[in-house]
Amino acid sequence: MTRIALAASAILLSAALAQAESYTAVGNTATSVTGDIAMDDYAIIFANGEKLVFSDLVAYELTVGGKKIEADVYKVAAPGDPVLLNGNRLCGSGDVTYVASWLGADDLTVIAVFATAEVPASDDRMCASYTYK
Repeated sequence: MTRIALAASAILLSAALAQAESYTAVGNTATSVTGDIAMDDYAIIFANGEKLVFSDLVAYELTVGGKKIEADVYKVAAPGDPVLLNGNRLCGSGDVTYVASWLGADDLTVIAVFATAEVPASDDRMCASYTYK
């Protein structure tokens, strides 16, 4: 990536961070795939400037590990599987159609992505999940 492209990505992420809540990647998966993110009710923006825009908040709960929990489930306006850090893709098994977030153990935020036609009701069909603080 050129210096200009890196600078532009940094500016875009900075602008997004000013409006959205920022999250620091935790663990190898989030660190190597998404990096730090910014997210609000309208979009999720990844460290390299790629983003997924949401069209609707479609659910307020999800079954995770067999237990029903509070979660925000967003429908992605234009499904895709963006190339993120190190050439990694967010899902790797199809276009992301839904993104869910919830408060996990130790007050860490979990972001799960789905490549399903229907609104996900549980984590059993997610294609990936990432953890942030």
